[in-house]
Amino acid sequence: MHGWMPRMMVHWLCLAVFVTVLLVQCDSKDPYSTLGVERKATLPEIRRAYKQLAKEWHPDKSKHPEAEQRFVEIKQAYELLSDSERRKAYDQYGITNEDAIVNRERPDYTTYSRFQDPFEHFYGAHNFNFHDQDISLYHRLSITAKYYETNILPKSRQTPQILMFYADWCFDCMKAANSFKKMIDTLEPYGVTFATINAGHEEQLVRRTGVHSLPCIVMVLDGHNYIYRESVFNAQHLVDFIRQKMPYKLLTPVTDDTLDAFLAGWTDNRARALILEPRVQPRLRYLITAFHFRERVAFGFVALNGRSTRHIQERFKNHPSLDTLLLFNEFPARPVASISMSDIPTLTLNNVIGVNKFLVLPRLSSQPVLDGVCPVEWNRPRKRLCVVLVTENTSLHDGARQMLRRIALESSFSRERVRFAYIYREKQDEFIGALSQNNQLLQDALLKLVILWRRDTKHIRYEWLHEVVLQVDRASAENETHDQFFNSTKHKVDSAIQRLLRTSEALSYEAEVKDLLDEHAQCLAIRMLNRLLLAIEFMTDNVGQEHILPALSVIGTIAFIFIIGYLMSYLLRLEEEDIQQKQGKNMENMNGKASSYVPELRLHELRAEKYNGLVRLLKPGCRTIVLLTDMQSRPKLISAFHKSVWPYRKNKTLMFAHMLIEKGIGWYAELLRLSLSESREMKINPRNCIGTVIALNGHRKYFCMYHAKHPESNRGAKRMIKMTRHLTSMPSDPEAGAFLGMESSDSEASMSDVSEPKILLEENLLDGLPNWLDRLFEGTTHRYYINYWPDFTSK
Repeated sequence: MHGWMPRMMVHWLCLAVFVTVLLVQCDSKDPYSTLGVERKATLPEIRRAYKQLAKEWHPDKSKHPEAEQRFVEIKQAYELLSDSERRKAYDQYGITNEDAIVNRERPDYTTYSRFQDPFEHFYGAHNFNFHDQDISLYHRLSITAKYYETNILPKSRQTPQILMFYADWCFDCMKAANSFKKMIDTLEPYGVTFATINAGHEEQLVRRTGVHSLPCIVMVLDGHNYIYRESVFNAQHLVDFIRQKMPYKLLTPVTDDTLDAFLAGWTDNRARALILEPRVQPRLRYLITAFHFRERVAFGFVALNGRSTRHIQERFKNHPSLDTLLLFNEFPARPVASISMSDIPTLTLNNVIGVNKFLVLPRLSSQPVLDGVCPVEWNRPRKRLCVVLVTENTSLHDGARQMLRRIALESSFSRERVRFAYIYREKQDEFIGALSQNNQLLQDALLKLVILWRRDTKHIRYEWLHEVVLQVDRASAENETHDQFFNSTKHKVDSAIQRLLRTSEALSYEAEVKDLLDEHAQCLAIRMLNRLLLAIEFMTDNVGQEHILPALSVIGTIAFIFIIGYLMSYLLRLEEEDIQQKQGKNMENMNGKASSYVPELRLHELRAEKYNGLVRLLKPGCRTIVLLTDMQSRPKLISAFHKSVWPYRKNKTLMFAHMLIEKGIGWYAELLRLSLSESREMKINPRNCIGTVIALNGHRKYFCMYHAKHPESNRGAKRMIKMTRHLTSMPSDPEAGAFLGMESSDSEASMSDVSEPKILLEENLLDGLPNWLDRLFEGTTHRYYINYWPDFTSK
């Protein structure tokens, strides 16, 4: 009895869900009639109808009471018809629910196992199917930020990289798992690479790519991150997204009138490829292939269903209903390779184009070209030779290049072992100079052949063919025909190659070379101009009338802001000039002539009645700099002190003073006693205190000290603390404690101060004060902290 009741509940629950699905399907409207399109409508027609209806029935724009419901119906109809699988299921079976499509593909009814627990229905588990949401796919494809830097970014220069950002407890990510798997199955054959990133583990990468919500798809293309912002995750939308982000006009449209000009453009050192399709727009796989080989091959697109391409179809005799790939080199009369299939696989495209991506006689115009034409081979039995002609970028050398091109075309050697190329001497002079150090002058290398063997990326073994000069002059033309000259030159080149291919034969010289200069690199101004032209061309082709007014509004707003800002700055400048002129006139009227203010330097005398104002009541950040003198040295020291502190007269945080040591000897002794770590009786010699400068910070209760005999004045502040601690315990110089006013022992002599003068004149006591002041304001002088300021008692 107890086992029968749960089974009955399950059956009743299944029946209720089944009836609900039938009622929903019966009540649902026809998506074609909702969007107002025919059943044979294409995806662009459906998209245009959706955009028009969405604008009309958007709840923010329409005041109709049923606008919100109507807008939801329009969106659901578009999501159904934009997905090819859901549209097919609706046309055949009338199914509008995406989960029902999955269930039809899995007739074993395993999805009903989710009703075994009746509580799942009440907690919302019916919103998605856990059996079909395989989140383990994310974990299998998960990568780290380091892998993103080392692999994803470099590979994005050749093929698009799709990244799915997810989290372990993200239910929307689980719902999108099936759609992501369909994307992988659809686009991986085209060469698109897929990977996933756990947003919880790679937060820095999430911020770098600009991911705003989960799940989120990011495409990395040519080192740039593009976020997929559609709400619907399906393969068709992702295909459209990739197509939009590809470089504009990656495939040049070719017609009967432009065919010859396109094929004759091989002088840019790139082979030519024609894609012939019976459709107006090229397939995504051809766009991805063109992006992969864009550096070495120029691609053109021929729409076979157009009237302007009939001559091309008659010329190449291709099948009108098949896709065709034609590859051309310097001889555009006929292609060097061709493929015709209904669907050309991406692997076949890459293999055929990879073998024929170089011309018969390519130019060594960059390091990647050198690596492709003359690859590195360190093994002597398998060494690869590269025959290079040194020319200049002039039409006078076209004959020499054409002769070597003919030699390469008729060569019997395998292209895997021997390749032919030419190089511009004026553009790659450093590379040619490294090979010409054993060939006298660089000028002698012109129109001569050099055979290279690259043992590694930096070292090259080479040998010049001095007896071969690819230039037909008048004398040779009179003595022998052109064919005879060609045959003799070809025989010499073939003999040299055959000899150097032997394992026992070694090339004569070796050189260390740098990377070739990239001749195709453009300066910043040209790159910006090209981007501007491409942007204008793209906007001309894609911007419609509905986009013009918003764009003009934005441009007008920005221009208005700039104009207003310029006018305000101009008026402000006029007002400032007017105020300055009025002030100048007022000063002239008051004084009769313009007077310049020169700030004065006031020196106060530190006495008992001024002590509080100069020390105790100083504001935070203010200091008083005091010079200690006696009656005899006062005139000389005050003059030198005034000269040293004169540059700081404009500083409002400083005050300057002087003190007679005879009047303030008690206060000075108490100040020094408070600064010492131990309490002891101070014996002050007033004569030794002359020339001392004290910087007092009244608020923070510390002072800094300068004296000609102070260790900090002679050797800097780094050793000052250590020397001060041992100064009283290890006195060695008779005047070593003079800066503290303490008597020193006369029985010992300091070995470290032998070089210092033992007698100082009064006029030299303040010579080091300017440097000490610099360190004072830098904060590098030592600070003596005290608990309180002692009372100033005059004698």
